[in-house]
Amino acid sequence: MSPGSDRFGRRDLLKGTAAASAAALTGTVNADEQSGLIAGENARKGTTDWQLTRVRTDEGPFRTSLIEGYCSHQSVAAGDTLSVFVSTQPARKFRLDVYRMGYYGGTGGYHKATFEGSGKPQAVPEIGSLPGRLRECQWEPTLEITIPQDWVSGVYLGKLTTIPESASEPYWQSYVVFIVRDNRKADFLFQCSDNTWQAYNKWPVNESLYTHPDGAHAPGVAVSFDRPYGKYTQIFDHPLSIGSGEFLLWEYPLAFWMEQQGMDVTYGSNLDTCQSEFVERCGVFVSVGHDEYWDRRQYDAVEKALKNGTSLAWLCGNSVFIDSPFSASSRGVDGRIITRTGCFGEMRREEQESYASLFAGLKQTAPDERRIMGVRSVVPFNGGGDWTCRKPDHWLFEGTGMQAGESIPGLVGWEHHGEPDPNLAGIEVVASGSIWSGGTREGHYESVVFQGPKGNLVFNASSVFWAQGLAAPPGHIIPWSHFSRPHGPDSRVQKITANALARLLQSSASHTKTR
Repeated sequence: MSPGSDRFGRRDLLKGTAAASAAALTGTVNADEQSGLIAGENARKGTTDWQLTRVRTDEGPFRTSLIEGYCSHQSVAAGDTLSVFVSTQPARKFRLDVYRMGYYGGTGGYHKATFEGSGKPQAVPEIGSLPGRLRECQWEPTLEITIPQDWVSGVYLGKLTTIPESASEPYWQSYVVFIVRDNRKADFLFQCSDNTWQAYNKWPVNESLYTHPDGAHAPGVAVSFDRPYGKYTQIFDHPLSIGSGEFLLWEYPLAFWMEQQGMDVTYGSNLDTCQSEFVERCGVFVSVGHDEYWDRRQYDAVEKALKNGTSLAWLCGNSVFIDSPFSASSRGVDGRIITRTGCFGEMRREEQESYASLFAGLKQTAPDERRIMGVRSVVPFNGGGDWTCRKPDHWLFEGTGMQAGESIPGLVGWEHHGEPDPNLAGIEVVASGSIWSGGTREGHYESVVFQGPKGNLVFNASSVFWAQGLAAPPGHIIPWSHFSRPHGPDSRVQKITANALARLLQSSASHTKTR
């Protein structure tokens, strides 16, 4: 157990654990049992078999045509039907094993169901015309899954495996990924950063929101969720990622750790955050990892939640930066396309001068993100550094033993936040220091805490790498970028996070609604 586990784990584990465990087995959950729902779910016997074993990219560095797929929706609720679109080259029967990702005794996943289907080659779409350059698959659905009532909210990986036709033929694997959401009141809302997963997805050849001939931040470029996730190679090469977006890289360690503590957490997608009631039902909204791409409706919903008393935990970096509204697919499914239109906040002069070609055409089209985050993405924006304590007497550092100037090595990176909003009264810089872009160019990050209008709180850790300090689940690889890397789980990061989430939950005006 990490520091802070007694504070959370005992509270949630002792409150209705037996009832929650029974509910996990029977699929029935009433309002009195919901606070122990995650603890009960994690009482199940887990498995590490959710990991991919045989992966091969065969058409460039990102794609496997051997077996690949995508889902019809970013998130689904119990009773919804999820379509899974699968392509195999050559035609092959396949198996889909579905796992819910969590702690499960340290295994990281629980096997929910197995489905079998027949795959065939499905067409790779041509790239669209300028400026959108959209690749949108029009595949036939291969499987349809009605989400059972007892599938607890969480991130679900579907492991696709070809079934060989002979003993001499190897099998091949990749993932599909989806989120099961609910509408229950909970302490914490874990928002996956799936817009950013898709923005950087280079499937099939090398197409993302960053490969436009007019520049990496050209406006009007669009990407579709109707395509598989290719292998992640932005800052390091991770074969386990193929088909899973960026969840396993930046977000999974936080989900693993929160569920290890028995925290009352529910999950959602960026698209779900567009609805303010989806956010406000929870005490604390949690953004994690690399959460760069937001629809303006997400911003409005979170700002409304903040004004109404929800606390916000930004355990992330480079977040709420690009204004990327959702639109419907060509089949009429809402929220399946995101388009870069501009950025949140005014482009600073240093950005325009130092990165003139990179940010060419990028203009402010949405509010200053510091109104909800306290800080924002700053230049230089790529790099790494140590996370350094500046206020050791602050409640955030209680029980850590940290002293002023003491650092947690490599925790900041590869993107971060800084430049606190001068209009936020009482904003406190709790950690700050240098990052080194490219190993040579010095930049600056700042981590902050400030109070919302109803006594609720906001904490911004200011690093994509924050969750690396919390846990190292099975299969996890510590990232390396710009000549810098974090060290993995650290008791100080665990205690700081436990302190932050406990205080944010306690201060939230929404907390009274969750019990």
